[in-house]
Amino acid sequence: MTRLFIILIFFLQADLICPPGSWGQDLPPATEQQLENLTEVNQAEPEDDSYWQQLEQFRKNPVDLNTAEATELKDLRILTDLQIESLISYRRLLGKLINIYELQAVPAWDLNTIRKLLPFITIGSPVSVKEDFGHRMKAGEHSLLFRISQVLEKSNGFDHSTPGTKYAGSPQRIFFRYRYAYKNLLQFGITGDKDAGEQFFKGAQRNGFDFYSFHLFARKTGSLQSLAIGDFTVNMGQGLVQWQSLAFNKSADIMNIKRQSPVLQPYNSAGEFNFHRGMGITIKKNRIEATAFISIRKISANLTADTASKEDFISSFLTSGYNRTPGEIANRNNLRQTALGGTIKYSTGNWHIAVNGIHYDFSSPVNKRDEPYNLFALSGNKWRNLSADYSYTCKNTHFFGEAALDKNFHKAFINGMLVSVDPRIDLSLLHRHIDKEYQAINANAFTENASPSNENGIYAGITIRPADNWRLDAYADVYRFPWLKYGVDAPSYGRDFLLQMTCSPSKQAEIYIKYRNEAKQGNQMINLPPGETGTIVTNYLVQLPRQNWRMQLSYKINKVITFRSRLELTWYNKNSYNSEKGFLTWLDVMYNPLLKPYSFITRVQYFEADSYNSRIYTYENDVLYSFSIPVFFDKGYRYYIVFNDDITKKISLWCRWSITIYSDKTSIGSGLDEIAGNKKSEIKFQARYLF
Repeated sequence: MTRLFIILIFFLQADLICPPGSWGQDLPPATEQQLENLTEVNQAEPEDDSYWQQLEQFRKNPVDLNTAEATELKDLRILTDLQIESLISYRRLLGKLINIYELQAVPAWDLNTIRKLLPFITIGSPVSVKEDFGHRMKAGEHSLLFRISQVLEKSNGFDHSTPGTKYAGSPQRIFFRYRYAYKNLLQFGITGDKDAGEQFFKGAQRNGFDFYSFHLFARKTGSLQSLAIGDFTVNMGQGLVQWQSLAFNKSADIMNIKRQSPVLQPYNSAGEFNFHRGMGITIKKNRIEATAFISIRKISANLTADTASKEDFISSFLTSGYNRTPGEIANRNNLRQTALGGTIKYSTGNWHIAVNGIHYDFSSPVNKRDEPYNLFALSGNKWRNLSADYSYTCKNTHFFGEAALDKNFHKAFINGMLVSVDPRIDLSLLHRHIDKEYQAINANAFTENASPSNENGIYAGITIRPADNWRLDAYADVYRFPWLKYGVDAPSYGRDFLLQMTCSPSKQAEIYIKYRNEAKQGNQMINLPPGETGTIVTNYLVQLPRQNWRMQLSYKINKVITFRSRLELTWYNKNSYNSEKGFLTWLDVMYNPLLKPYSFITRVQYFEADSYNSRIYTYENDVLYSFSIPVFFDKGYRYYIVFNDDITKKISLWCRWSITIYSDKTSIGSGLDEIAGNKKSEIKFQARYLF
């Protein structure tokens, strides 16, 4: 009776967890920030859209919270291990959930988490369905997706009226994907991708697309947890050894500091580097789970001739996937990479321990450029890493970590803790110690560096919910780099602080204000202060502070129209003679009429930044599964509109047009990508057919 009364109280407050309107690939502000940060660190937009495909699959086949196991809940990649354990303990103590509003009574669960989950979960009685392999092959959904985009202005690479190196192919980028999926249990498909400037059914790409990908992935067939054939990604521990799927680092979501994903994941995206091609299998028996995989594939690399040994060596891996010019085409798939490895995990209800290992073999040895910062870089034609990772949940506290070794026994450690101090207060803490000599291929851990190496640091975060409609997030991260880095000619250090306040005064409105203050050391600027003359002979380190302030508002006028606006300021090297400033503001209008098959989103934007140092990244809405996170500096305007029309239940169309107009430029870009004039526009069409 008491439990029913609690549910009734939550039901009367149902507006607190009403899901926001769906705008296709519109994301929560925290996820937008994570993608912006990821793009800034990698200097490239993400290409792995597997996560968005998986979320759409969960939207169509929601996870039943009354029967879901911990592994299924982790697949959502929204819940922390602490929240997952709290839900399982709640079910064990009180039985199955009666109503979705009861989730507010689960310890460590907050309204923000519940809002994120609502589109992907359900609470109901399980239905007995025969799900043998034959049923999975017949009862799923086929989808065929085709996308084409083009920058409308002609760049130097496509102007064959002038001499010099040019792009060999057409300016269109073309992408297609066929996929069959049955719930989250079986999927297979093929993907093709042609970048702008690459040939198509001629020249070096006589077979059509420059890049093809095939995968078959099955889950949960008896003791067989996963079977991957073709292209797949491998994720181990906390990313010190191997992590190929999409992963985020620092953001206002301070509890999202732990890497969590199944070891094997299907891959069918456009990125041409960060995946394996071969076979992988995961088997679980009682409390023991074992994964093994093998991969043999060709990758692109810069090969340099060694005149002494008369052998070629790898000076760098080429990760862009571009094969447009004769030089790029010559380096296409010129290196064979063999990888094999696996993991063995023992787990109980509230803890696990696992051992992970991977071995790489290249057809040519790696020998990075002879620079001081490359002194400890990966070398040779063989490499391997070994690690052990763990997690343990005790009441309201979750511990996790990983300890790793590379081929030369250099060490790396990550240890973290998530604590739900109170229903309104969460804490996170993470420490990393990674030797300057430690190296790993395709690793991606929670570090300041893009890859885990040469870093020691400690991160602490706190979330406070003083009232139902208020949220305060903050973190502090201090770190040190024991050895040199590119552009940093001595050991250095840095720090990063963030404070964000979010307020939802009503279910129609949400506003957040963010302030971030970060500073890390780098080589001094080459220009001298005004009035001074001379020549700089030796680089020395200076602190390069960067502050960022942002305010973003979302307001739902009615059930059809939503306005969203952002104002952002950036200060680089403030209070210095070479200080810079950046400013950006935009306004979105989202129109999604009820019971209509069409919708659109449009944006008008103004930006002004002194140079690349004061640049600003901003997430943009795009066609389904496509990323757009451009960087802005100089001065100008930008507009775009995204239109979607579900013509029938099976056929959907998208169209996106965008243009950037600079106020004081006569050309945009450089090299082969240089465009004469002050405008750059892009058109994109996408169609999807479900059958």
